[in-house]
Amino acid sequence: MMYEKKWNSIFVGIVLLSVLLPSNFALAATYTVGDASGWKFNVAGWENGKNFKAGDTLVFKYKSGAHTVVVVDKSSYDSCSVPTNTKTYTSGNDQITLAEGPNYFICGIPGHCGLGMKIAANAA
Repeated sequence: MMYEKKWNSIFVGIVLLSVLLPSNFALAATYTVGDASGWKFNVAGWENGKNFKAGDTLVFKYKSGAHTVVVVDKSSYDSCSVPTNTKTYTSGNDQITLAEGPNYFICGIPGHCGLGMKIAANAA
């Protein structure tokens, strides 16, 4: 009887911990931008219909040297312009964690953004 009581207490403790601990990071998802096609021309719109959450990771796959990924604000996204002093990713396998709210990305190579190499991911 004493062991049964002890196991019941342990079980209740585990259940309480699983309910009380934040689970945002455990539920974070990873998305490859453009799916199997990757980060390429006309990828704009790929993000539509996806339910991104803060902490999710976007993976930008492309041939290094052919493209870049630049995190920008809405104005730069809309105008396809790369602000000075901004982080530019160039590895070809860039992994970027989404912040809560709108997240904007463009290719920084001149002309590429205008050919649809940009996405706007809104993370809840």
